[in-house]
Amino acid sequence: MTADNMKADRPRRSAMYTPGANVRALEKGKEVPADILILDLEDGVAPDAKDRARSNILQALEAGGYGLREVGVRINGVGTEEHEQDIKAIATSGADMIVVPKVDSPKTVAGVAELMASAGAPEDMQIWCMVETAQGVLNANEIAAAHSRVGALLIGSADLTKDLRAQHTSDRQPLQTSIQLCILAARANNLTILDSPFFDLSDDEGFLESCRQGRAMGFDGKTLLHPKTVAGANSVYGPSTEEIDWAHKITAAHEAALAEGKGVTLVDGQLVEGLHVEEAQRLVRLAETIEEMENNAE
Repeated sequence: MTADNMKADRPRRSAMYTPGANVRALEKGKEVPADILILDLEDGVAPDAKDRARSNILQALEAGGYGLREVGVRINGVGTEEHEQDIKAIATSGADMIVVPKVDSPKTVAGVAELMASAGAPEDMQIWCMVETAQGVLNANEIAAAHSRVGALLIGSADLTKDLRAQHTSDRQPLQTSIQLCILAARANNLTILDSPFFDLSDDEGFLESCRQGRAMGFDGKTLLHPKTVAGANSVYGPSTEEIDWAHKITAAHEAALAEGKGVTLVDGQLVEGLHVEEAQRLVRLAETIEEMENNAE
């Protein structure tokens, strides 16, 4: 699969963080039906466990067994003593991407890309950038366009809220401008964009509402903290049966209209033209890939 294809229509409904210091969690991740696993060397690992976590992750990646899902590694950020060690270790580990926290500028991306290249990272290994600060939001478009390896932006709402001195609200109104700037940057550069985690694991309905809210905003999926949230994210961010049926219906109607020399047509009272069919076909491709992943996991 080429890097361009990976950026576009791959299902990325759910991306679960898995602490690298927890060997059991790394093994359990092979059974979790998340589209993506992000093996963590940063926030999920205590300072005195960084080296052990890195070793655990390298062993887990070498052992494999993660099926068709993507597996990335969140490294420690620029300025930490582990930053370069992490990149050099992960570059040839077989991971699909390196997830970089607190990316504030395209300079950070360039530095990571340079270290990856010198460490022998394959050309299709991506850089995923976490946007967690005011500076990062203001530079989101430049970050998204900084290097051909950049494949996704990830919102980090906890740190961003703190940096903005804003308040946590269920409607996320204080973050709306920041979120939309990041979504615009991702779409302008044909990147995936993932929503931030929902931190109250006891509030199941609040989590689902956060997923519905995120999909309405334009996110492709959500980063997660616990396996129990994977099914909900997959359900909300995945195309529904009704959406797929509609996609097939308008595609057939549009093809019939084109055969008659018409560029637009009406389907159940709704005007359908090329742009609607393009989105419909994207959903169908997404559904087909999801089915393939699920069949492979059985």
